[in-house]
Order: sequence, then C-alpha cells, then structure tokens
Amino acid sequence: MRQNRAARVGDEIQKVISQLLLTEVKDPRIPVMTSVLEVRMSSDLTHANVFLSVYGTQKEKTECMAAMERASGFIRSQVAKRVKLRVAPELHFKLDESIEKSMDLMNLIDKTIKEDEARAAKHE
Repeated sequence: MRQNRAARVGDEIQKVISQLLLTEVKDPRIPVMTSVLEVRMSSDLTHANVFLSVYGTQKEKTECMAAMERASGFIRSQVAKRVKLRVAPELHFKLDESIEKSMDLMNLIDKTIKEDEARAAKHE
C-alpha cells in the first residue's frame, strides 16, 4: 500500500520530534511521559498538526503545552534541518486525550461488569 507524500512526511516529522523531546528539549515542564502520537500535514506541507499525549495532571498538561509552544521555534528549525523540505512547516501542537478517555471507558466497563456479576451472585 502506497502512502501519500503528506502522510510520509508526517511520519518522518513525528520521528524527529519524538527524538528531539527525548534527547534535546530540556524544559522541565515537559514530562518524561510525553509522546508524539501523530503528525498530520496539510496537503501543501506548510502546516503540521502535532498530536501529543501527556501523562500527568491537568496542570502538568497545560504547562507542557505552553512549553511546547515556547520550544516550537527550536523544534521547527531542527525539523527543517533533518527533514529535507523546501519550506519548514509551521507546527501546531494539540493535546490528544484519547488514551485517557479510553482508559476511563475501560474502567467504567470493568466496574459495570463487576456490579452485574455481584448482582447476579446475589440473586442466585
């Protein structure tokens, strides 16, 4: 299956940003448990929506997003150096809370199953 260019560039930018967060961005407001889940490129490759997952409290997530915005110039320059593009894409960082929502949903399902089992055992 052949991916389109925007998807391939997004995948490459995702790898670069992940590596930067791991090794070069040293802002203490960015938790160790920050992951780049996906990078969606515009069709003309001038804009990149970077979806981040941040493990922590709401305050930590807010601080992390502020730190990412502050580091966006550095990250953009490094992306331009490492990914050969005519124009360095403008980075837009977005918090992705789908993992937390999935975990909450799984916990609710587990709780409901346990309640149903307890109710069934009570009626036997």
